[in-house]
Amino acid sequence: MAPAAARRPRRKASRRARSSPLAGARDRSAEDWWWDRLAPSGSEYHLLQADSMLLVLPGPGPSRSRAHRRASRRAQRPPSGSAGAAKPKPRPRPEPAPTPPEQGPDAGWGDRIPLEVLVQIFGLLVAADGPMPFLGRAARVCRRWHEAASQPALWHTVTLSPPMAGRAVKGNVKAEKKLLASLEWLMPNRFSQLQRLTLIHWKSQVHPVLKLVSESCPRLTFLKLSDCHGVTADTLVMLAKACGQLHSLNLQHSMVESTAVVSFLEEAGSRMRKLWLTYTSQTTAILGALLSSCCPQLQVLEVSTGINHSSTPLQLPVEALQKGCPRLQVLRLLNLMWLPKPSGRGVALGPGFPSLEELCLASSTCNFVSNEVLGRLLHGSPNLRLLDLRGCTRITPAGLHDLPCQELEQLHLGLYGVSDRLTLVKEGSSLLTQKWYHTLRELDLSGQGFSEKDLEQALAAFSCIPGGSHPALCSLNLRATRVTPNTVSSVISSCPGLLYLNLESCRCLPRGLKRAYRGVEEVQWCLEQLLTSHASPSVAPD
Repeated sequence: MAPAAARRPRRKASRRARSSPLAGARDRSAEDWWWDRLAPSGSEYHLLQADSMLLVLPGPGPSRSRAHRRASRRAQRPPSGSAGAAKPKPRPRPEPAPTPPEQGPDAGWGDRIPLEVLVQIFGLLVAADGPMPFLGRAARVCRRWHEAASQPALWHTVTLSPPMAGRAVKGNVKAEKKLLASLEWLMPNRFSQLQRLTLIHWKSQVHPVLKLVSESCPRLTFLKLSDCHGVTADTLVMLAKACGQLHSLNLQHSMVESTAVVSFLEEAGSRMRKLWLTYTSQTTAILGALLSSCCPQLQVLEVSTGINHSSTPLQLPVEALQKGCPRLQVLRLLNLMWLPKPSGRGVALGPGFPSLEELCLASSTCNFVSNEVLGRLLHGSPNLRLLDLRGCTRITPAGLHDLPCQELEQLHLGLYGVSDRLTLVKEGSSLLTQKWYHTLRELDLSGQGFSEKDLEQALAAFSCIPGGSHPALCSLNLRATRVTPNTVSSVISSCPGLLYLNLESCRCLPRGLKRAYRGVEEVQWCLEQLLTSHASPSVAPD
């Protein structure tokens, strides 16, 4: 009995195994029948089967074929029958055609870029944002980028400032020493072609840094020391001897002894092109070196006041400066109480500045510049392009009309911080525009007390250009003047390239229009509002 009982389950299992392929075929046939019945091919419908529902949805179905979807559903079903049941034989499927391997990201694409091209790309980024921190981060990407970022040609302009500048003294000293330790490696390995160096907020380690510069940067041409202390004569002289191409020095807002600057100019004065200074009581000694022809090739000279304004007037002999710096192109004496020495009777005029293109004498304090002083400065400057006389209340249009320059492009005569100037009516503004209407690009008459009629005649010069060409005027500042709506409308219509128009505090204009306009659209909007308000008698100026 036992053997018979043992053989009986095997017969049932074999019977089930033989019948399972037929059942599977019937199941597949029924499923295919329902798929073809509910969503036949080409009917723009597809089936979506969930656990407890079957949805017929419009639109194309998923990209996967029905056979693939049925196979995935069968794989999720639990196995049926006993453990000994035979599995149905899978339907033979045609082998799919071999597909090419998917193209993923190439880990070595950076190595395929030529080093010269990569250096040029890095150079564009450095020119826009500076070498740091970009080059330091790019050097960590891969070996090729490290090699490109290490090229000394990219490190031509560098600004160095301790990270803890402005904090306690001990913190500043510690931060400067930490940065100095990094510079001991960077100077010989990266800065061999350095050309422009700026040091900001260095209080105690200026001498070691400049010593490294003198040892590793022979191509240095520009040096700026901003808010730096401890600059000695030995440091500057050492730098002048080691860097034979250094021709520009900016010492504004730094504590540097005048003897140190004079010693530097005596060593490198013959090649100096640009010099920036902050006016103090010691500036007279430096200017004395310039007057003695210490820098005959000097082209840019700027002297300005620091945060602590000095009340000591600057006495600068005009004729001596013209002889000491005959090639000067830019002269800026900003916010100074300049007291020019009188020329004296019978004294001939100096040689002038034949190459001068920019003269800035702007000041917010008492200014002693007059027509006579301006004539002494500019009598030999026919190439002047920019003249900034803001705050110079003693200058008149008649004195400007006598200047020899014929192609002035920027003229700034604004009076800022002077509220009572409107009561002093002036005349002669038309002398300025009639002389330079064809070249003026920027005109500033802010706060000037010209009358309504005088301003109308002056600005009418921009609408009378012969040949039908448009004026070059793109910036006009009429703040706190007596300009009228008709005059403003005329100048806007005559100058289509006007990009800036300041009408703040203009009492003769309607309400809501007394502001600054920037851009062509805002200027044209102002013109439309002026024409509308002029046509409406109910709108009146305040």
